Amino acid sequence: MIELYLAQLEALADPARAEGMQGYHKVKRRYLGLSNPQINDLTKAWRAETDAAMRVAIADGLWQTDIYEARLAAAKLLTQARIRPDDTAAWRLIASWCPDFDSWAIADHACMAGQKRLVADPTRLDEVEGWISSDHMWTRRAALVSTLPWTKQNHPKPAELAARDRILGWAATLTPDHTWFIQKAIGWWLRELSKHDADRTRAFIETHGDKMKPFAVKEALRHLKKTT
Repeated sequence: MIELYLAQLEALADPARAEGMQGYHKVKRRYLGLSNPQINDLTKAWRAETDAAMRVAIADGLWQTDIYEARLAAAKLLTQARIRPDDTAAWRLIASWCPDFDSWAIADHACMAGQKRLVADPTRLDEVEGWISSDHMWTRRAALVSTLPWTKQNHPKPAELAARDRILGWAATLTPDHTWFIQKAIGWWLRELSKHDADRTRAFIETHGDKMKPFAVKEALRHLKKTT
């Protein structure tokens, strides 16, 4: 079954572009040279012709190929606000990908799929909390990237506000981790939060900013400085 979908990706391959992508991403794997719009068009068509169970099966098979565009397609295939039925299968598959993350592009696409499933069922945050203590840097980072939707509410409901504060606690725990991608993720989360909750962003920096790298603090305050 996977061969059919993989063949559609391979039919659009651009070897010259693939060579450039290999150099850009600096992770050794096969690249086909497809653009994001090309992958989007394919996965949109696949979603229209498959049910939820088949989408999970296709995504699993594509991910296992370790081809760059196949992994992006796997993530895009499951990036849906609503999956009916929204049982645990899609979430379980997305969560299982975390140990395989080894580059920001693949990780971010998978986390976007994860965001949708977390918003659909916020009780899954209990599992994500465990990612913070992972030995795998990309899994720690995924805990913040996957929870970006909780930065975006202007008028959060009590449960949403509680989740926001909970995730800020995770970010605080990670502030001594000076790995560039972790610091960047903390700054990113706070930057997005600052657009909707400036007070919490400032309070976080006042309390924890001394443990962060300067570039991450600058990232967190980027939008606030424009209004002060």
